[in-house]
Amino acid sequence: MMKQKIGSLALVVRDYDEAIAFYTQKLDFTLLEDTGLGNGKRWVRVAPPGSMETSLLLARAVTPEQEKAIGNQTGGRVFLFLLTDDFWRDYNAMRAKGVVFLEEPRSEPYGTVVVFEDLYGNKWDFIERTSER
Repeated sequence: MMKQKIGSLALVVRDYDEAIAFYTQKLDFTLLEDTGLGNGKRWVRVAPPGSMETSLLLARAVTPEQEKAIGNQTGGRVFLFLLTDDFWRDYNAMRAKGVVFLEEPRSEPYGTVVVFEDLYGNKWDFIERTSER
C-alpha cells in the first residue's frame, strides 16, 4: 500500500522576515529552513513545536495576483487548523503575545476551539480535540 502525506502548504506572504517573526515569536513555531535561492527568493519553512509531518512554506508574493491573495487565500474562510494538547496554556500565551482572536473560545463536540488571525488576516482554527478523529 502506498503511503503519502502532505509535506508543506504554501502560504503567500508579503515579506519573509516579518512572517518568520510572527510565526516564531507569536506562535512559537520552529524555523525549519531558510535557504536563499537567488534573486531575493528564499525557501522558508516553519512548523508548530513538535510537528513532524506538515510545515508551512512561506512564499513571498511576487505578482499583483499573488499580492491580492495575501491574507485571503480561502476567500475569508478559516484556512488552517492548529491543534494543541493544552488549549488554555497556549491560548493564554498567544493572547499575551498579541495574537488577534476573532471570538471567545467555545466548546464543540470535537473539542475546544477559537478562531484567530495571522499577521495578514488569514483565519485559523485553534483546537484542542476531545478525542482523536
